Amino acid sequence: MKRFFYSRLAWNGIRKNRQTYLPYILTCIGIVMMFYIISFLSRSEAVSAMPGGESMQMILSMGCGVIDVFALIFLFYTNSFLIRRRKKEFGLYNILGMGKWNLGRILIWESLIIYVISMAGGLLCGILFSKAAELCMTNILGGTVSFTFTVGFSSIAQTLTLFAAIFLLILLNTLRQIHVSKPVELLHSESVGEKPPKANWLLALIGAVMLGCAYYVAVKVEEPLAAMLWFFVAVIMVIIATYMLFTAGSVAVCKLLQKNRRYYYRTNHFVSVSSMAYRLKRNGAGLASICILSTMVLVMLSSTVCLYIGTEESLRTRYPGNIVVDTYSIEEPHVARVQEAVQSTLAEHGLIQENVLDYRYLDVAGLLEGDRVLFDKSSMTGFELTDAGKMRQLFFVPLEDYNRLMGRTETLEADQVLICSTDTDYPYDTISIEDCGTLKIKEVVPGFLDNGNDAMQVLPSIYLFVPDLNVMEDIFDIQAEKYGDNRSYKHYYYCFDLDCADEEQIAVYEGIKEKVRQLQIDDNSFPSVPVESVANERGGFYALYGGLFFLGVLLGLVFIFAAVLIMYYKQVSEGYEDQSRFEIMQKVGMTKREIKKSINSQVLTVFFLPLVTAGMHVAFAFPMISKLLALFNLLNTKLLILVTAGCFLVFSLFYVMVYNMTSHAYYNIVSGRKE
Repeated sequence: MKRFFYSRLAWNGIRKNRQTYLPYILTCIGIVMMFYIISFLSRSEAVSAMPGGESMQMILSMGCGVIDVFALIFLFYTNSFLIRRRKKEFGLYNILGMGKWNLGRILIWESLIIYVISMAGGLLCGILFSKAAELCMTNILGGTVSFTFTVGFSSIAQTLTLFAAIFLLILLNTLRQIHVSKPVELLHSESVGEKPPKANWLLALIGAVMLGCAYYVAVKVEEPLAAMLWFFVAVIMVIIATYMLFTAGSVAVCKLLQKNRRYYYRTNHFVSVSSMAYRLKRNGAGLASICILSTMVLVMLSSTVCLYIGTEESLRTRYPGNIVVDTYSIEEPHVARVQEAVQSTLAEHGLIQENVLDYRYLDVAGLLEGDRVLFDKSSMTGFELTDAGKMRQLFFVPLEDYNRLMGRTETLEADQVLICSTDTDYPYDTISIEDCGTLKIKEVVPGFLDNGNDAMQVLPSIYLFVPDLNVMEDIFDIQAEKYGDNRSYKHYYYCFDLDCADEEQIAVYEGIKEKVRQLQIDDNSFPSVPVESVANERGGFYALYGGLFFLGVLLGLVFIFAAVLIMYYKQVSEGYEDQSRFEIMQKVGMTKREIKKSINSQVLTVFFLPLVTAGMHVAFAFPMISKLLALFNLLNTKLLILVTAGCFLVFSLFYVMVYNMTSHAYYNIVSGRKE
């Protein structure tokens, strides 16, 4: 046997089947490129040196893990299309006397060739575009542009190792399939279709009920914490239900169409519906995969784009003033010394504070059961997932401070309060605080100042405006006894704006921090005084939201590659299966025009179903997504609606383009037209 015989057979096999191998190789190149870029940025010293760069790199490292898992699952899935097309060829080799070990050597060479091409193309593109990605990252983080071109050799090694392991696992799986198959089975594998499956109404019903439950959970969840806890449960339910409905449910729909004589017994419908019914179980799984990938792309892009666009708004929601000083005490000597530190720092910089906001409050976490607030640990440990929505963050504010800030002249009896509830309504006339008695609600006030407290809470907030400080002190003593070292603190919240550049604001922030630190050094009993600055935190916000946006775009592209490849292989594999059927139809008098009309009917019947279903998934998930984004301080629902609608429109246009290309490939195959 001549030298390089197996390598030439492997290369000829790839070349002759380029219609199926070329998209696969291009997708491998794209995934390798994306992985290298993310790995490179997660290790780049230039990115690490930027403001917020370390946070960005932590997010990108998580992205590497996502691509690891996705590449393994997706490449296994798509490789099954390739092997199914090649089994006939391998069966012919086997019958002509080539043993399975010889077939294995061909497959080893094919895997090696595809691996080398994918690594060479992917790493080359990754290295070429890594600098552009780094410049995009610099723009997002507001760092200094560096024109030094670097190559991440550690990222190259990581990429080569990861994909070598993935290609090895795929090769072993392929060898297993060839080993257990008989020569005749290999020879006729391409022509063997699935038996027309029976409509599994029970499975379709279970899928519909499960999807309905997932939609109900997504719509009914009101609290951000509950949304966070239920999100992954709802996602798993939607994925399982989608696969059930697209396999069992689509078969049931197809059977109903066949029973509809007016619809089924038409030239363009008869062939398409009967063809779909013949192999719809496998087709349904492919459609479900397209739907899930489309939903992932839409949710990921709409969420991350919205977060990035609304970064500045989220920053101001979290920090209502340029400088925020939160003293963990309301004792007059402590407050006065902190105020003195602030004023002396401002005087040093020749600045005057503007838009001052200051008030006293006590914040306590509690479990709300009806109109009772419980502090006891035994009441809050071991509660179930369904009880997460009962947790509340309570803010007790003296009526004196409320009237001063809101410009009102309210009065309260000793057992009365004003109440303001965010995120959820409070429907009761009284509220009972554990071991503190019952307070009557005199009035539900429409709101309170945007002070940044709500933005920090994953729990819904209830503001209780109490008659005087004595009520606050009583509640403080009770919760301190219950919580011990985990007790809450009384706060003097103080923030203001400055009319100066970010650099000077940071200098003021550092000056106040230093003076407060000196106060704590001089007096060990001095309370904690966190000092925050919008200018100082801006880099961290842009790193977090920019990192999520950047990662969302890259992962979105990877998922789009996957969806397009599945669409293409679905059309090509079905085209080869339908080719002989349409040849028979032409022989009995069916024209090419009628064939094309039938093809359009078939493709339109099923191809746009994943897009419509993905749109439904996103629409029902919208309330839950908006609650999750509230945890990132983004409360602009209008912005989220506009961004989500825009992403769906752009993705739909792209989907139509893919439909046109893949339906053209399908028509060329079934009509016998040469490429």
